[in-house]
Amino acid sequence: MAFTGTFLTTSFKKQLLEGVHDLRLGSGQVFKLALYTNAASFTADTTAYTATNEVPDTGNYAAGGGTLTLVSPTTDGTTAFATFADLTFTGVTLTARGALIYNSTPAHTYTNPAVAVLDFGADRVATGGTFTVRFPLSGATTALLRIV
Repeated sequence: MAFTGTFLTTSFKKQLLEGVHDLRLGSGQVFKLALYTNAASFTADTTAYTATNEVPDTGNYAAGGGTLTLVSPTTDGTTAFATFADLTFTGVTLTARGALIYNSTPAHTYTNPAVAVLDFGADRVATGGTFTVRFPLSGATTALLRIV
């Protein structure tokens, strides 16, 4: 199995400390989500977007994926967190096992740095229809991006 869970990449954690990723609304940075087949291989050491084993272009899905809408970062107690709004691709026929979130407009000299790998747990299929990636609720114990 190529996907081994959902996780933040190690490079993203380091790049947060370097100021590469600006998760504030209106920052001008664009985060994207690309879909992949089960043949894709991602680890915590994944550093950037790749087209290798990305699902083929179909309907409203094109190489590089779709643009995410960030839910404003906030805090609860000592935890800072952020997540994204659900992302929908319409009119698609595809099979995806997981996804990669990456920053297509980072600060500094990085190119399409990886943020997180999403493991769907099994192949997910859309046939001439809608494919939606649902994100967890924004909360200290639920958000995708959390600093505890």
